[in-house]
Amino acid sequence: MKTSAVLNGATIKKENKLLKNKPLIGLIIFGVIVSILNPRFLSTANLLNILRQTSINAIIAAGMTFVILTGGIDLSVGSILAICGAVSASMLAGGVNGYIVLIVTIILGTILGAVSGSFISYGKLQAFITTLVAMTLLRGATLVFTDGKPISMGFGENAELFDTIGGGYLFGIPVPIYIMIAVFAVCNYVLKNTKFGRYVFAVGGNEEATKLSGINVEKLKVKVYAISGGLAALAGIIITSRLGSAQPTAGTGYELDAIAAVVLGGTSLSGGIGSISGTITGALIIGVLGNALNLLDVSSYYQMMIKALVILAAVLIDRKTHK
Repeated sequence: MKTSAVLNGATIKKENKLLKNKPLIGLIIFGVIVSILNPRFLSTANLLNILRQTSINAIIAAGMTFVILTGGIDLSVGSILAICGAVSASMLAGGVNGYIVLIVTIILGTILGAVSGSFISYGKLQAFITTLVAMTLLRGATLVFTDGKPISMGFGENAELFDTIGGGYLFGIPVPIYIMIAVFAVCNYVLKNTKFGRYVFAVGGNEEATKLSGINVEKLKVKVYAISGGLAALAGIIITSRLGSAQPTAGTGYELDAIAAVVLGGTSLSGGIGSISGTITGALIIGVLGNALNLLDVSSYYQMMIKALVILAAVLIDRKTHK
């Protein structure tokens, strides 16, 4: 009996380990298949390009992970990216110091996220509806602010600073990749090694029990959406820097890519289960998928359909796995 129990326990541990590493295994298998179909995939230039393109979605997805872990959703991140990018470009064009622009823009995104979180926590509104309204409202505000036209960052020292953030290189590696790694390192530490991180998992696991244990769930949710908004603003700065201007339509559809990255990374949409390491793997899967379709000359119309099917498959797998 004891031997049987030990064997069963070992089997369960192996299964859990396999499930935990499933996104990474999927990424490796996918990478091998693409490299066979197109040898250019494994070139250093292409791999760095994938990482740079993935950095935007990965940074947004890091914030989205906190939200989904609590059982919520944030559809406003793409619009926050757009409005923050427009504000930062406008401030730079007006001659404001680049460091001040960076701080103010991230604070703006954090506040916008916190406002949505407040309506969800204290107003008892559904996260889907609240962030959908925020998405529409902020997209309209961006079009009004920019008059529907791109805003150039201008020239001078401020523009040079922002050029480095989005388009610079350090030791031959694009700066956005370093920013992505830093964001994931901090988020991973917060979730794994702080009380706040444990409370995030607790809320997603059982919100009522968490409340009864004396944790201020409402305040925690506001903080979670604030983190999501702040990281979306950071992504807005990077993409504005890379393009050299703020586009009024920037960030359209980014919320879906971020959600897909989180789910592909093994985070449950019902909350309480997931990891930052899984999210970055999910973001890389989406980045590799997009890059592979481009290398294989697949039409952009078909790419949208394929991405949609991948997201659907991820949700179905998530539902089956965590059931």
